[in-house]
Amino acid sequence: MKVQTRIALAFTLLTACIILVLSVLVYYFTQQLSSRDFYKRVYLRSMVAAKAQLDMEYHDNEIYNEFRRQHIEILSEQKEYFIKLTPTRSYQPIDSLGLPSSFYSEILTNKEASHRRKDYFFYGILYESKFGPYIVIASARNEYISEQLNNLRKILISVFAVSTIITFFAGLVFSKRIFQSVRRITDKVKDISAHNLHLRLDTGNGKDEIAELSSTFNNMLDRLETSFETQNNFVSNASHELSTPLTVIIGEAELALGRQRTVEETQDSVKVILSEAERLQHIIRSLLNLAQTGFNGIKQAWDIIRIDELIWSVKNELDNINPENKVYIDYSLLPEDDERLKVKGNEQLLKLALSNIVLNGCKYSNNAPVIVGLAATNEKLIIIIKDSGVGIPANEMAYIYDPFFRASNTVSFNGYGIGLPLARNIIRMHKGDLLVESKQDIGTEVKISLPISI
Repeated sequence: MKVQTRIALAFTLLTACIILVLSVLVYYFTQQLSSRDFYKRVYLRSMVAAKAQLDMEYHDNEIYNEFRRQHIEILSEQKEYFIKLTPTRSYQPIDSLGLPSSFYSEILTNKEASHRRKDYFFYGILYESKFGPYIVIASARNEYISEQLNNLRKILISVFAVSTIITFFAGLVFSKRIFQSVRRITDKVKDISAHNLHLRLDTGNGKDEIAELSSTFNNMLDRLETSFETQNNFVSNASHELSTPLTVIIGEAELALGRQRTVEETQDSVKVILSEAERLQHIIRSLLNLAQTGFNGIKQAWDIIRIDELIWSVKNELDNINPENKVYIDYSLLPEDDERLKVKGNEQLLKLALSNIVLNGCKYSNNAPVIVGLAATNEKLIIIIKDSGVGIPANEMAYIYDPFFRASNTVSFNGYGIGLPLARNIIRMHKGDLLVESKQDIGTEVKISLPISI
């Protein structure tokens, strides 16, 4: 069942329930008002009968009865009954009426009482006449109430049925109009594929949920298009980076085997092959690390790590690789509570990420001073790595996380453009953030935030 049909049915059901409740209330209050009105009419006849029969003289009585016949409607099966009370207030009930004893008791107590048996209405009053107290009872059959209520029931049922049908079809029409925008979006999305990710949905000038949905789709398409372009660039760059050392290795090997060469020439060829093989090995290892950090299905060993100790480990390793480095660790913002220096993660991966960033700082600043600061908030542990190197041009900042991308001012430096994307993937694996701020010829600042393990 389509959503618009379900909405129409739900709308119909809600409307039908409301109409049904209103119909029941109308029927109930109509019945109550009709009964109350008829009781008043029977009461009036009991008063008239009492005055006509018990208080008036003979000649007045005939005049009054004639007036009553002319101006007071005689109800269906209207009858009046008079019961004389004794001085002790005892009475002889009229058995033919079949009225309960409580009816008479209520008359003696409250001076009036009413009773209904199906369509027959009874009203009794206690009347003090010049001949003494009497119980005056008037009865009549309300032959109209059944017919009126029956007609009312038919009208209400007809209105309920017609209203329900009209509401259902009106709901279908309105739901169709409401979902017309959704259908347009669906048709447009069906036309979008991997070959035309540049297409976008029309958000119009509206600010409703449909416009928000279109905007959300467009944002998703922006991310998909960016991912596809990044993937294409990655494949293109990776194939180029891998083919270059392989071409050199094959060329040197063919050259060495093509003719007789001296020992020195052979050693030179072997050195070139070894250098290119090491370069190829480094690229492949970096690609594997990058793929590993981008695949959530791989389980890593997670432990509680003290970041200050990890930074010292990175510093010691850097001293062995590059003894001339000028990396300084800033302790001024170090938290007093040691527990705020602990994070949960994989030590080797975090060490790899920090090493790449610190090595980049040293490399692109020609071993100028690199400051590594450590601070903490109540929830985050923050690592700041700041250098005074060549920086990154402002128009190239958007591409710094693309694998194999290298800024235009880093041609004279060795590198493959994998370190920063790898570091960001690792930090994201640890539910952290990595932000880079850089100005050309001034330097770069990398800010890493990781959740504290508490």
